[in-house]
Amino acid sequence: MESIWKKDTDPGAVRQLKGSLQADVVVIGAGMAGLLTAFLLKEAGRKVVVLEADRAGSGQTGGTTAKITSQHGMIYEYLTRKFGAEKSRQYASSNQAAIGEYERVVRTLGISCDFRRCPSYLYALEGEAAEGRMERLRREIAAAAALGIPAEPARVTELPFPVAGAEVFPDQAVFHPLKFLRGVRQEVELYERSGVQKVRDTCVFTDLGVVEAGAVVFAVHYPWMVRPGYYFLRMHQSRSYVIALNTGKALCGIYRDMEEQGLSLRSCGDVLLLGGEGHRTGKNKQGGNYEELARQGRLLYPGAREAARWSAQDCVTLDRVPYIGQLSPASPNWYVATGFGKWGMTGSMVSAMLLRDALTGKSNPNSRIFTPHRLNLKASVPKLAQHTGSAVVNLSRNLVPVGERKVCRHMGCRLNFNPEEQTWDCPCHGSRYDRAGNLLDGPAQKPLKRCCSLRDQ
Repeated sequence: MESIWKKDTDPGAVRQLKGSLQADVVVIGAGMAGLLTAFLLKEAGRKVVVLEADRAGSGQTGGTTAKITSQHGMIYEYLTRKFGAEKSRQYASSNQAAIGEYERVVRTLGISCDFRRCPSYLYALEGEAAEGRMERLRREIAAAAALGIPAEPARVTELPFPVAGAEVFPDQAVFHPLKFLRGVRQEVELYERSGVQKVRDTCVFTDLGVVEAGAVVFAVHYPWMVRPGYYFLRMHQSRSYVIALNTGKALCGIYRDMEEQGLSLRSCGDVLLLGGEGHRTGKNKQGGNYEELARQGRLLYPGAREAARWSAQDCVTLDRVPYIGQLSPASPNWYVATGFGKWGMTGSMVSAMLLRDALTGKSNPNSRIFTPHRLNLKASVPKLAQHTGSAVVNLSRNLVPVGERKVCRHMGCRLNFNPEEQTWDCPCHGSRYDRAGNLLDGPAQKPLKRCCSLRDQ
């Protein structure tokens, strides 16, 4: 089940790391965040090497819906309440700046990637409790506007269903992420099929080579090390699903339901991307996610033909703000970019800008809200209790032997079967395996042992 981005993009030839190299910075991971960080650092005069275990963009970047927007759901009223106006303004201005920086890179490199500016809408459905939804939406519009975003109420007419109202952010953007990445990768020193085996201080080892650098950036979606940083305590992972429909019509704007479980819509030419049906990774016993999206697609666009379906995985932090910056005080030369939630495109560019500044000694006033060292008790404690509670429950299941144990290679959590994707998923930290035990997603770094083969459900 490949995304439409992967279907029409040639990844090009592979170059593996063989031997020893030296660099100012080594970036681990060649998704959007890793390659953008490398490119901006190169522009700033630094020598950068990028290492990728598979192919550039083969991970979560290839599964995005590719919306470049600072409209991240019902976020700004929440941020203002939990972090205060100053730090919330840092979040808003960073994500707004990311949109313009994408456009600059597209123009600078002359990348043909279907980049276009468009409005982004957050809509409230009609029906029961519509007035309550509209009141929440009005508060969100006011909060965003107070932070400097030109947010305003909007009337929506191009959706195939009625809405009670909407918030619009003008001048946001969409693009083809893998065509964009193809243009950026040509500008950086990239080695693919060069998975990192270990990192010692600032020496990064692969099977066939080693890179010695002044600093290491972990742009790997989910940092795999248990310590320092203890990121497994500070994030969980969630999955979401997308179907592509040939509708013969194109939406001018991009759309997101204000409710977390609602639909996401955007057009790519005359193909509509319909997303939703999300759940915490490892918590999907019933399945049926694609079929529910297909059912809704048939209702909204009768006669539309399905062109593709795929899923994606997102890291969600305790307080809904990404971790960008120094990974831990215990490792001053290690840096991290993770926890983008469902907003990986703007999160990737924000990471690249902040890490470029951090690694070139430039002060960036927007960095404070994103620091991985933060501890915001007001924002984090409720989610920390929920997250650790789920992990403890699933780890403790291993204390009771029930037939053959199917346990994750990360920290030994009991795996659950996901019938929708025919995978075994970790409900603790989000690692995933196919039915043969091959690793699909981290933070685990190894396939399941032979004794834990998962060929049978």
